[in-house]
Amino acid sequence: MKYDVAVIGGGPAGIMAAGRAGELGSKVILLEKNSRLGIKLLSTGNGRCNLTNFRTNRELADKFGLKGQWLLSSLSRFGPKELIKFFNDRGLNTKIEEEKRVFPESDSSEDVLKVLINYLKSSNVEVKLKAEVKRIVKQGNRIEKIVLLNGEEIIADKYIIATGGKSYPITGSTGDAYGWLEGLGHKIITPKPALTPILIKERFVKELEGLTLRNVKIILYKEEKKLYSSIGSVLFTSNGLTGPIILNMSDMINEDAKGFKIKIDLLPDLTVEETDKKLQEKFDSSNMMFKNVLNYFVAPKIVNVLVNLSKINPEKKVNIITKEERRKIANLLKEINLTVSGLDSFERAMITAGGVDLKDVGSKTMQSSLIENLYIAGEVLDLNGPTGGYNLQLCWTTGYLAGEGVSMN
Repeated sequence: MKYDVAVIGGGPAGIMAAGRAGELGSKVILLEKNSRLGIKLLSTGNGRCNLTNFRTNRELADKFGLKGQWLLSSLSRFGPKELIKFFNDRGLNTKIEEEKRVFPESDSSEDVLKVLINYLKSSNVEVKLKAEVKRIVKQGNRIEKIVLLNGEEIIADKYIIATGGKSYPITGSTGDAYGWLEGLGHKIITPKPALTPILIKERFVKELEGLTLRNVKIILYKEEKKLYSSIGSVLFTSNGLTGPIILNMSDMINEDAKGFKIKIDLLPDLTVEETDKKLQEKFDSSNMMFKNVLNYFVAPKIVNVLVNLSKINPEKKVNIITKEERRKIANLLKEINLTVSGLDSFERAMITAGGVDLKDVGSKTMQSSLIENLYIAGEVLDLNGPTGGYNLQLCWTTGYLAGEGVSMN
């Protein structure tokens, strides 16, 4: 059977592209190598699905850096307002939370996926699961057909590649499309993990695994030059740090991580002098042991680490701690120094940086300038933004425009 459009990839970009093309009257087949659609989508926002970020199109595009300008015209056609209306019109109510992040009212990514699957059904899209692509056959500057792993051939007038990047490969995002697209003549900007946990050299982070510090100040330095700072939450892993601030910070760190340090201020609302004064007040009025009194200031799980870093006898009574020792403790509460040893792998990265060079993709239709019947959408493109719904909006926007592009050109 021949189709008007064949879409490779059953994630947010692919589903949106297939649904929109079908809605406009195209005969569409959606190919997904997993046994169900939207596996990676289900894990976004810790299962709540951070759909988008409710900012102006200009503000949203700016979050993608210099390359965001390429996305601006696309957002004017299908940006956050249009996306929210898309879901609201199909029965999914949404809400806006801190930092303008948009979630379904139900806090369920399953509900988001149900809307998308119903969209495919109403658009008469044929969905083929467990359909892994082996190769794409080109004739001249056109794709002739897709050959699946089982030998089946899929023939269409136009094709959309929306396979995602290489992050979370357990969900099926294994970077297959980069090889296909290179074979079709597209330049691939080397993919690397983005929005990924940061690895730390100091061994004591293992003791803190699972600890979340809230309302702390995180500062990134390179060779003592301050690059970034923010107040929020940080979570310790077995070998490093994660959390929204850390993930966004990871894009600033070179792959070799040489010269990068992170400093954590546990009491950002106080100066060193104010911290010292509070310690003095507590120490002077107590005969508790040093290791016990720190519980009044920080989470119990980090106390042992602070005691060891201070090199003060943990059983020393606080009312005989010297002024110099107290000042050392105050400085520690204001500045825990960590050495960055690297970035975590694609297995832990939220998204992929790099991908298809934007120079060869039309920003209004997602059409390839090299292969006339090819359109490209989603994370496979060389665009990546911070956490907070920006990267999902990229997928919705480019998918929607690719679906329109194949149907109207």
